[in-house]
Amino acid sequence: MGEKKYVAYVGTYVHGSSKGLNVYDVDVENGLLVERNEVEVSNSSYISVSRNLKYLYSIEDEGVAVFRRDVNGDLERLNSVDIEGMRGCFLSTDYTGKYLFVGGYHDGKVTMIEILPDGHLGKVLDGVFHRGLGSVAERNFRPHVNCVRPTRDNKYICAVDNGIDQVKLYRVEPRRRKLVLADILRCQRESGPRNIRFSKDGRFAYILFELSNEIRVYAYDGSKRDPQFEEIQVISTLSGNNGEDSIHDAASGFAMSPDEKYLFCSTAGENTVSMFAVDQESGMLEKKFALPISGDYPKDLAVFPDGKHIAVANHSSNSITMFKVDYEKNILVMHGRPLKVETPNCISIIQTPEE
Repeated sequence: MGEKKYVAYVGTYVHGSSKGLNVYDVDVENGLLVERNEVEVSNSSYISVSRNLKYLYSIEDEGVAVFRRDVNGDLERLNSVDIEGMRGCFLSTDYTGKYLFVGGYHDGKVTMIEILPDGHLGKVLDGVFHRGLGSVAERNFRPHVNCVRPTRDNKYICAVDNGIDQVKLYRVEPRRRKLVLADILRCQRESGPRNIRFSKDGRFAYILFELSNEIRVYAYDGSKRDPQFEEIQVISTLSGNNGEDSIHDAASGFAMSPDEKYLFCSTAGENTVSMFAVDQESGMLEKKFALPISGDYPKDLAVFPDGKHIAVANHSSNSITMFKVDYEKNILVMHGRPLKVETPNCISIIQTPEE
């Protein structure tokens, strides 16, 4: 077995010279990204990778595109599927690799697409529109499905709705291959849940809230008839230096270190990255820092495979900034020159598939 290789993919809106999807070589040892090439995708707002690492999925204006990844991480387009609604904003697969789930921010829809054995995307199997009203506000007065992710036990699909402050929990009915609502996790009014992540052992769920700028930690139990989420902690993502201006802040990116000992969050507005130590027994978080990232609107971030560096995609300043994480001093040290990227939306660092 040779040394593992990694490639970074950055999805962008198509402005100026941008083609949609930027591909970078990853220098893990030095914590740097080196631009390789670009792939044409119409407004790649989110990307995801298959469980076997062989395929990459991207949101595009036409729906969802799938690409085959070669051993170097280069991409070959296979096909695209119309999701029969407005453009999506999030992608994930279930743990069997049979289904691709799409979150629809603009129309509040959860879409389920079949994944064929040869990697192509098949037909749309189901589409569920959320209903309801949030508060009377521009950002959350109607459904906005911002994240769709399966629980680690693959029993439920968590649809995080930023607009109506809920996480709807679906089962996949295997015979009909349809989504069936199992339960609803109701969040605090006007909190704006944005993303959910689970610990590798599946015992804990972490929900990032865009409007209240918090992470809420839940103990998860899927062994009973219905899913059980017990809130055990609430912790702010902010630095505490913004005062009354915090109303303009918005928690955005959400990533865990490879060893899952640390959780990272970016916050637009105050333009910081916060880091939390994760207690491996209780799942609870301890904030270590919230520091500026020399960019505007850090929409997403990625942790390097060695856990020693991070890369932040700054949407409004058209840049990616890279930092070394000093875990002893609890600081970020800027590393290398910022990379120029037009309107980056998302960033992922992914191991290349084996032959």
